[in-house]
Amino acid sequence: MVAIITGLNRPSKRRLRRVAHRSKDAGLRARICIVLNLATGVSPTMTARCLCVSRTTVYKVARRFREDGEAGLVDRREENGAEKLDEAYLSVLWEVVRSGPEEHGWQRPTWTREMLAATLKKKTGTDIHVSTMSRALAWIGARRGKPKPTVGCPWEKRKKQRRLRAIGKLVAELPEDEIVVYEDEVDIHLNPKIGLDWMVCGQQKEVITPGQNVKRYLAGALDAHTGELIYVEGEKKTSLLFIELLWELTQHYAQATKIHVILDNYSIHHTEQVRMSLATQQGQRLKLHFLPPYCPDHNRIERAWQDLHANVTRNHTCRDMPTLMTKVRAYLKRRNRESEQEYAAAA
Repeated sequence: MVAIITGLNRPSKRRLRRVAHRSKDAGLRARICIVLNLATGVSPTMTARCLCVSRTTVYKVARRFREDGEAGLVDRREENGAEKLDEAYLSVLWEVVRSGPEEHGWQRPTWTREMLAATLKKKTGTDIHVSTMSRALAWIGARRGKPKPTVGCPWEKRKKQRRLRAIGKLVAELPEDEIVVYEDEVDIHLNPKIGLDWMVCGQQKEVITPGQNVKRYLAGALDAHTGELIYVEGEKKTSLLFIELLWELTQHYAQATKIHVILDNYSIHHTEQVRMSLATQQGQRLKLHFLPPYCPDHNRIERAWQDLHANVTRNHTCRDMPTLMTKVRAYLKRRNRESEQEYAAAA
């Protein structure tokens, strides 16, 4: 095959390679690679396929190189005028994306690129294309994601912060003969939670569900210092499950003079059965510290349960509950072993 770029000697090729190696412009590097491929006799079709560009781009770069030499490889958009996506524009865009469309007069509750471009035109006077908005969003690190549903804490801000500071001080200044754990329950469903996964183009993975759902429940306590997770299992999420966990804590931490339990305000934590259990000789070693209502982000065990779902229950293919629970136990055992190693290394 006759090369469509000829006359490129060895020193010129070495110089182009050096330019491509040193350049931070991905477009310039791609255009140099096109020229070097064509100059060595690689076909335009194969060049386009190897560099993931269109054949039209390959021919366009070749024509510019034949007409203008190395100068033809430079991005000519620098002649278009001042850069629209300057620091001031991106700063305004960052603030706008952090807010909601309804704060800027739109009736729609979620942003589109067209709406962002129109809003930024009003605020900055700069009009950009939708594709340029995509680039701007990438530059500020914006992403499309699912918002987290939350319920506002009914407490006034000062009262909430006072409780959180007291819990933080407890964890930070804990005596050596006392223990502090974060407690919460988690549901294990035989019907798998559906989550994001990587797929190749044109594929949509399927998750076969058993149909008839079955549930199991874990009540767990996360050691605030070592990261160890102590848990018990049950078929019902009741006060008895919570009390069983409290008993397990008194056995697990038999040498501790006091076990502080940080937990949420779920109803099973406030029953008469729980109060009677705490009044026993063993129960008096336990002290419950309730978080402000609707503050799951301050309960550290929540992250451990998220990791459990990500590593075991999300998109799982187990056909029965015993198989699923075996995987749950294996994951938690492995997690505790890794936490123990990390704690020992840090100490």
